[in-house]
Amino acid sequence: MPRKSVPPPTGPSSPADGPGPETETGTGAGAEAASGAGTGADTALGHGLKQRHLSMIALGGVIGAGLFVGSGKGIAAAGPSIVVAYAVSGLLVMLVMRMLGEMSAAYPASGSFSVHAERAIGPWAGFTAGWAFWVLLCVAVGLEGIGAAKIVTGWLPGTPQWAWVALFMVVFMGTNLAAVKKFGEFEFWFAALKVAAITLFLVLGVLAVLGLLPGTPAPGTANLTGAGGFLPNGAEGLVIGLLASLFAYGGLETVTIAAAESDDPVNGVARAVRTAMWRIALFYVGSMAVVVTLVPWSDPKVVEVGPFYAALDHLGIHGTAEIMNVVILVALLSAMNANIYGASRMACSLVARGQGPARIGRISSGVPRTAVLVSSGFGFLCVLLSYWRPEDVFPWLLNMVGAVILVVWAFIAVSQLVLRRRLERESPDRLVVRMWLFPGLTVVALLAMAGVFVLMLRQPDTRDQLVASGSLTLVLAAIGLVRQRRASAAARG
Repeated sequence: MPRKSVPPPTGPSSPADGPGPETETGTGAGAEAASGAGTGADTALGHGLKQRHLSMIALGGVIGAGLFVGSGKGIAAAGPSIVVAYAVSGLLVMLVMRMLGEMSAAYPASGSFSVHAERAIGPWAGFTAGWAFWVLLCVAVGLEGIGAAKIVTGWLPGTPQWAWVALFMVVFMGTNLAAVKKFGEFEFWFAALKVAAITLFLVLGVLAVLGLLPGTPAPGTANLTGAGGFLPNGAEGLVIGLLASLFAYGGLETVTIAAAESDDPVNGVARAVRTAMWRIALFYVGSMAVVVTLVPWSDPKVVEVGPFYAALDHLGIHGTAEIMNVVILVALLSAMNANIYGASRMACSLVARGQGPARIGRISSGVPRTAVLVSSGFGFLCVLLSYWRPEDVFPWLLNMVGAVILVVWAFIAVSQLVLRRRLERESPDRLVVRMWLFPGLTVVALLAMAGVFVLMLRQPDTRDQLVASGSLTLVLAAIGLVRQRRASAAARG
């Protein structure tokens, strides 16, 4: 691959990035630049995302199928205390996003936390965090495609699920193969629909709670204190609810990846991160509070069809099932689109830093098209495995990525501890976003993550996930360390 000069200090690399060769082919932390692999293709990602795209990607990133459907299991376990579970896990996510925002505003890069981990800890850490996240996103693409296909075949019985999955894959491969602005527009409108849906739900729910919705008496505190009280299953139920809520927050990281392709990445990511607190409080904690106030937590519908459906059905709104199916479909398609995007950019960034096959990193017209095709292909392979080996291989694959997001968050926290001190010493002007009460809250976040790992080990349902995800992480770390040592030896020799 041809070497090229380092971008100016406003880009993702500068002399302050730390040791290591600052070249396209090197393994140094400042070496994120996409490669045309000697083909004459473009060598840089596009910058077609506007601030409105970033804002809506960040806003819609917290609203997914995990919230609309998956939260039902958390409510069934924790009862009304699910509100506390979402608030606690939301606080941890806020801290993680603040740390990530600080680093991403200082060093905008499409590799996001993978680049930061490489700068702070070493190439092996960037390799591990980046490829683990890539696998997670690709598996998620397959899951979302399956979920979306099930909804459509419910409307059109007799049509094959695989055909719908294939159609969705083709559509979103197309949006990601086109200029990045096309991805931004799709996500803008998908996110707008999700935001509108949950905002309407919250408005109707608050009116019903206050007794201002015609035909619906105010529930008071009956559902919060009855049927076993606020903590019906004790501390054990709260722990299960906490773990369920924690993994519903995935998707927030995409905005820091997308920011690198915006007109103003520094201010773009800073604005997105600064609004994370009210988004989490409003959409997650607020919606859970409305649901458990309106509907008894023990209602079977909360798990069977989802808490939002159960709440809307309780309010007597006609066409509840169809409304929620449309909203969930939009959420799944939005996640597919965003995850193909995130996976392709992460793969491209890793290759640009010498952490993967060079061909994957080829860029054409500002788009890493090979990375898009490879990421989509891996996602579709996951779909095929769900049909071919539903009893063993597919569940194993799901367990393997079950706790990856926690591993990524741990890398983010450790990286921020290192880079913050380096920034204060060498480039304090880059601290556009600052982590609160550093280093205290960063340490608190790391301890909280350690506590979550311990809780996962104690729960049978999550223990297998933790072991499988830990195995994936260790394998990638071993490969990354071997590569790093070989690169160091080659540089010395």
